[in-house]
Amino acid sequence: MSDWVLHVDMDQFIAAVEVLRRPELAGLPVIVGGRGDPTERAVVSTASYEAREFGIGSGMPLKIAARKAPDDAVFLPVDHEAYESASTEVMSTLRALPGVLLEVIGWDECFLGVTTDDPERVASIAQTAVLESTGLHCSVGIGDNKVRAKIATEFGKPRGMFRLTAENWFEVMGDKPTRDLWGVGPKVQKRLAAHGITTVRELSDSDQDQLVTEFGPRMGVWYRDLGSGLGPSVVDDTPWVARSHSRETTFQQNLTTTAEVQSALTELAGQAFDDCAADGRPVIRVHLKVRYAPFETKTFGRKLSEPTTERAEVVAAALALGATLDHDREVRLLGVRAEMAMPEGGDGAERTPVRGRI
Repeated sequence: MSDWVLHVDMDQFIAAVEVLRRPELAGLPVIVGGRGDPTERAVVSTASYEAREFGIGSGMPLKIAARKAPDDAVFLPVDHEAYESASTEVMSTLRALPGVLLEVIGWDECFLGVTTDDPERVASIAQTAVLESTGLHCSVGIGDNKVRAKIATEFGKPRGMFRLTAENWFEVMGDKPTRDLWGVGPKVQKRLAAHGITTVRELSDSDQDQLVTEFGPRMGVWYRDLGSGLGPSVVDDTPWVARSHSRETTFQQNLTTTAEVQSALTELAGQAFDDCAADGRPVIRVHLKVRYAPFETKTFGRKLSEPTTERAEVVAAALALGATLDHDREVRLLGVRAEMAMPEGGDGAERTPVRGRI
């Protein structure tokens, strides 16, 4: 019997939920985003596998998705409540499996910790249980730690499973680009490439001191270890506690005046505060996100002088941050994130609920 980490990832989760309640959409290119109107400013939240074949993916502006989409494509509005309900049912089903520890890392994915001599059997049981209780399919990555389990899932999609361990790590991943590693985005990939590091094996063989100089003492070591597939293996089933609440809006028409920005920030900060108040915890820090036209995004924040449960203080902090914006530039998007004091025993995970009109 060995300890294993299983990464469960729901297949095309948002699109699958929509198809589940609209069976006539099965097999069609389905794109979910904003209010479902591709003529408005919004981004793709998810695209079905059929839509992805046309180069449509998450984060793409809906207008671009509409240009790529075939005539039979279906655009749908985001329905947060439906997805949260489906997520709750999925996680409850997995949590009920015998001998399993569950760590939620997103509304459509989680880690399972199991001790078994047949992890594939446990993965199959999990897939069957989720399908029977929700009608949704999932893929499962099997690993000897979280990093390998998370990466393994991509090889199992859709509706399958894949095992990735120290034994086959370099065979499977050695020649892959560093971008295929969990946690390596395009910017990090580019910085690694500047040092001649383009593949996973090259990252594993790289000079750690060089990486520390480039990324700092913590992340430099992390990236070097990532090249060998090293990472944490403990699945923590401590109930998740939100660290913060965010509200953001992409405006259909750019904001062009200081008054418009102040009005929007007042509304967003008030909404974020209300979400925090519902949790019964004081706000300790306020963050502002701005996207200038055409598409340059900046984020910054400030710590409050003391924790507060006063709406006016949170709004004032957001407005003070807003006063530092470049008022000569038009604003496409604004977001306010209110960070809360953590209760005793809270894990403080960075899984921030985000609500907004996108």
